[in-house]
Amino acid sequence: MGRKSTNPHKSIYFEAREKSNGGKGMTRAEASEALNGISESRLEKLETGKTTLQPEDVVDMARVYNRPDLCNYYCRHDCAIGADSVPEAREIALPEIALGMLSSLNTLDSYKNRLIEIAADGKISEDEKKDFNEIKKQLENIDTVVESLKLWVAKNLND
Repeated sequence: MGRKSTNPHKSIYFEAREKSNGGKGMTRAEASEALNGISESRLEKLETGKTTLQPEDVVDMARVYNRPDLCNYYCRHDCAIGADSVPEAREIALPEIALGMLSSLNTLDSYKNRLIEIAADGKISEDEKKDFNEIKKQLENIDTVVESLKLWVAKNLND
């Protein structure tokens, strides 16, 4: 998922609570009880952005609301480090994930020899930069598909 709230007045964390519990939603009181250590008033402040979310809060919400995408969203949008380094996972069907992975790997395979040539001397020359950036783009595509696969597994194979 890794998406913003569909309602500009509600955070993704607020919406996750509203849609949790098999779609029936949870009150703040119910969520507070399930989220050991988060009071109703603190939960309200977290959902409205009046209090800074901590990673532990998001991990707990993701578990209680069965929304593993909240962790990716937090890392991608609310964490200064993750904003530039964490790929945004999308909640997509397994066949689309598999096809996306195969497509990216096949494209990358066609660049394999070029990558070896570029890496051989340990330097990226001006004439190699364009090809190297394309290879980097394909690696980023694979990274995004892997994150989507992790999200799919967390959502569908919660043992």
